[in-house]
Amino acid sequence: MNFSEVLAKLAAEGRLVRVKSEVDTAYEAAGIARAYEGRQVVLFEKLRGHSFPLAIGLLWNRDNLASVFDTTAEKLPFLFNDAVKSLHLNPVAPIVVDQAPAQAVLMPEPDLAKIPVPILAEKDGGPYFDNCVVIAKDPDTGVRNASIHRLMVTGKNRLGLLMDLGRHLRDYYERAEARGQALEITINNGVHPAYYVAAITPSAAAPIDVDELSVASALLKEPARLCKSKTVSVEGIADAQLIMEAAILPHVREPEGPFGEVSGYYAQRDDRWVVEVRAITHAVNPVISTLLPGKEVWNSVGLGVEPNIFETLSRQVKGLKKVYMSHGGSQYHVILQIDPPLNGMAKNAIMAAFACYPALQMVTAVNSDVDIYDAEDVERALVTRCDPARDIIIIRDALCHELNPVAPGGVGSKMGFDCTCPLPKERKYERVTFKEVNLADYDIEE
Repeated sequence: MNFSEVLAKLAAEGRLVRVKSEVDTAYEAAGIARAYEGRQVVLFEKLRGHSFPLAIGLLWNRDNLASVFDTTAEKLPFLFNDAVKSLHLNPVAPIVVDQAPAQAVLMPEPDLAKIPVPILAEKDGGPYFDNCVVIAKDPDTGVRNASIHRLMVTGKNRLGLLMDLGRHLRDYYERAEARGQALEITINNGVHPAYYVAAITPSAAAPIDVDELSVASALLKEPARLCKSKTVSVEGIADAQLIMEAAILPHVREPEGPFGEVSGYYAQRDDRWVVEVRAITHAVNPVISTLLPGKEVWNSVGLGVEPNIFETLSRQVKGLKKVYMSHGGSQYHVILQIDPPLNGMAKNAIMAAFACYPALQMVTAVNSDVDIYDAEDVERALVTRCDPARDIIIIRDALCHELNPVAPGGVGSKMGFDCTCPLPKERKYERVTFKEVNLADYDIEE
């Protein structure tokens, strides 16, 4: 199933809305899409000055995404987790095919202006690709890496790139740059979400010597399909809607930004890495894809991080029930639902979660009688079960996420809240309950 087929499936289930009016890619498309955030996927059929449609919102609703994988939202994180575990158990390597739909049309010369790349937030520095799967090869071993990075259009065949600290792509690039070499890449847009999940697999689960694209194979239940590029040595995704063959230039930095990031704040303009696009191919009648930094990122990152934290912590502490990356906390707050058998064990779980995913700024631990998906219920546990003098953990000067404005240079403080009841659990912590009834049994006029 390719990206267009994914959209067709969602449309058939009432999970997609079509915007038939002509819309501008500068700010207007994002403004309309924002009104549907967390609901249906939005397909813009007419974009001013462009012949390709644009889809936004594939990842911002877990029920929609679960439908793509023929599962439920509750089971989705564990489906992804099983796919990640297959990397170490029975990985299915991608295959390279000869006839690639993504290469049906070769653009005579690369011209990014012909692609409907939207300007999203009002103070963004320009049009941005922000959900493309970037594929590169380790300059020493040849192992493939797949990852997601923001890319600002700065010229006809030029992009500004952000590479976060600690990312495998940056490691590849720095070794290539030290030799005075460009790092060749492919930039793949409009892909089945299985490839996106592979690209956001946490480093703790996919070390630098592992090809994450095997995660896509596991989710697709067949080998991931790649294709040889025409101008670079790195493969593209055969069923993508569009492939940009490119290289990250050595010893070149140019202004990139601002960009409205997942933190809800603008990442500021600075001199960053530069990508030269060497060739562009696309499918017949392609649909371009983008995301709004918000629920789409929180959902997609959470679906990868939650099961990884669950698996890791379950080996270290007892009583863990669920893990949830809250939307209000962007990708910086995780809630643990845990019934620890011993006092102090919830605090161990909190510290282990920080070690498991360094971007975390905050971890909250609550008992299983608290609904971790209900912010009010979590807050109630915070104010009735957390003694600030005893149950708040502060870790100073730790590695954080550099895009979080409270952590300049990627270093900041972290805070954990132990909101679990002391053992033995006293009667004063018993939750108020009411009789369960079926409203269908009653004559009620609304």
